[in-house]
Amino acid sequence: MSSHSPHGQSPLRTVQVLGGGNAGSSAHVRSLAAGLVARGVRVTVCAPAESDHLHDFTGTGADHVPVPRSSDPASVAALRAACADADLVHAHGLHASFRAVLALSGRRTPLVVTWHNRAHAEGARAHLLRLLERRVARAAAVVLGTTSGLVDRARRTGARDARLAAVGLPGPRGTEEDPERPRAKVRAELGAIERPLLMTAGSLDRFCGHDVLLDAARAWNRLDPVPLVVVAGEGPLRPELQHRIEDEGLPVRLLGRRDDVSELLAAADLALLPGAGESRSVLAQEALHARVPLVAARTGGVRELVGDAAELVPPGDAEAFADAVVRLLAAPEHRERLRESGARQAATWPSEDDTVAQVLSVYDELTQPLPMI
Repeated sequence: MSSHSPHGQSPLRTVQVLGGGNAGSSAHVRSLAAGLVARGVRVTVCAPAESDHLHDFTGTGADHVPVPRSSDPASVAALRAACADADLVHAHGLHASFRAVLALSGRRTPLVVTWHNRAHAEGARAHLLRLLERRVARAAAVVLGTTSGLVDRARRTGARDARLAAVGLPGPRGTEEDPERPRAKVRAELGAIERPLLMTAGSLDRFCGHDVLLDAARAWNRLDPVPLVVVAGEGPLRPELQHRIEDEGLPVRLLGRRDDVSELLAAADLALLPGAGESRSVLAQEALHARVPLVAARTGGVRELVGDAAELVPPGDAEAFADAVVRLLAAPEHRERLRESGARQAATWPSEDDTVAQVLSVYDELTQPLPMI
């Protein structure tokens, strides 16, 4: 496996295209950039300016070119210029991939696409998303899907080559927070000293299951002591969710965007994943690594990821979700079994090095000259 262009030429130059992305895909791009740079690859990350502030792509040794999350002509032109001397372009997510297809139109630069999650839309937008998927799948030299369901979807939409991606969970990055902040202190700050602490994280949008979470929280109000549910994340549904919490007196706190999710998770009694929005959930991975029992909606991607190392319930079933939490809170032996099985499951997942190795092998396939016969 090589990290260079054909013998005698300059190091391989790749452009990673990210459209803002969710926390998982952004962390993946940062991890990938760091691994590629360490192996001698020149990396440029094209992403909105705020993404570099949040994820510090330049801190990996990569270059950052600010490109807005838009498909307007100016943004596509900026991306086309950034890709002008690239040996290969790697786009992450459907919208970033579509912009990369537009930017590379008329060029023979190989395009690799990673689909981290299935895009969701309703009504007329759902038809538009299907058209975008087809255009991207057929234009890409290789589509990498983070779950087998995404790989199958890419093949159904016309991908020439679709493969399961090895996506390792990026290690924690340093923050100004004390990484050794005691669990008890975190719980005290949240107001959960003598009550169970339930934790989830994700964008406050239609596809993360927060409506299911709030429906379930009504049942938890009858417990003694009443658990506290904390939600880390921001999004367009915040006013609507906050209104419900206050009107119904639900034991839920919206914490907004946080940079200490790992500490919040480590302090929690249970991690919750009520929605079907993420195919390869970062929260689920972090929970199992941290030995925190997980209750999650039984979607294909989550089931494939966690196996039998979590309590899985039917998607959209608030009663089943609430009941699963109540059972776990009352059964410390079951929680301990989930901690043990979670640690074993996490040990089977690919590492960051595995991720970089797979990506480099794909890059070599597409950029190295074929041997003379």
